[in-house]
Amino acid sequence: MTNSKKVSALWNQGNQTAGVTFILLGFSEFPELQVPLFLMFLTIYTVTVLGNTGMILVIRFNPKLHTPMYFFLSHLSFIDFCYSTVVTPKLLENLVVEDRTISFTGCIMQFFFACIFVVTETFMLAVMAYDRFVAVCNPLLYTVAMSQKLCYLLVGASYSWGLVCSLTLTYFLLKLSFQGNNIINNFICEHAAIVAVSHSDPYINQKIILVSATFNEISSLVIILASYVFIFITIMKMPSTGGHHKAFSTCASHLTTITIFHGTILFLYCVPVTKSSWLLVKVASVFYTVVIPMLNPLIYSLRNKDVKETVGKLINTKYFKISSMHFYPYSILLKEDSISILGSLDNLKVFFLH
Repeated sequence: MTNSKKVSALWNQGNQTAGVTFILLGFSEFPELQVPLFLMFLTIYTVTVLGNTGMILVIRFNPKLHTPMYFFLSHLSFIDFCYSTVVTPKLLENLVVEDRTISFTGCIMQFFFACIFVVTETFMLAVMAYDRFVAVCNPLLYTVAMSQKLCYLLVGASYSWGLVCSLTLTYFLLKLSFQGNNIINNFICEHAAIVAVSHSDPYINQKIILVSATFNEISSLVIILASYVFIFITIMKMPSTGGHHKAFSTCASHLTTITIFHGTILFLYCVPVTKSSWLLVKVASVFYTVVIPMLNPLIYSLRNKDVKETVGKLINTKYFKISSMHFYPYSILLKEDSISILGSLDNLKVFFLH
């Protein structure tokens, strides 16, 4: 009897969510900006895809970049690519179509994957801070301390914790009841918006997201701040200014990335969710979900000499091959023509001599 009740409850829940849809308003309040916004976000997404996949390929093809720092950077690029792909295509679609609805399953799945990659990136940046701490404070033991086994363990732990957080939050979202069409005044299915349109008591979900987000943010920031405090102390003890500059340059790209990432998160935490601040929240959300995945590969490529050298070599090699393909046949033709001309001249000489 107990089992039949459970099956019946699941069946009723399935029937309740079958006709449930969500309407993502996005930027529909500005119809005159739909085309410019579409072109802008399409450009950003194109740069994001090319930049992050390019970074992964550059790191993979250059043996010089097979170090722990670039191993973590390749995973950061993969996370940014996946996160942007979860969010941006639906945003682009809603800018060009009248029907901005998304199914219950689609909305939940978008939140599920977005949550995985956001939490994973939060701790991946903390892992990269620890890597910089070891590189600056213990350079002689760096290769021993940051072993391949430890690198895989740290990356695996980041992905695993992101999956655990996402599964937990998604499970409690599925416990909520929804009816009919639900309007979400955003371009993404985020947790607070989904909970707000439910017909259930939101207390448990609100407390879980508060505890989860606070723990993730504080714990990652503690690791990052502690790492950079020790890095700063170590740099200040270095005798030469050249050592100072070199040590700071190795951390500059990572510091820029974490400042933008965590700065945006803390800004979203501080902004009160009211009707007057909805546009500000949307703009910050765009920066957080769409722009940051584009900026990370640009920051690391523009400020990193090894990456720039590798990209330059790849471009030069490709250009040389293309140039060779284009000019090599013509050089053969020119040689053949010159040989035939010389042969004709020799024949003329023979003719006039005779």
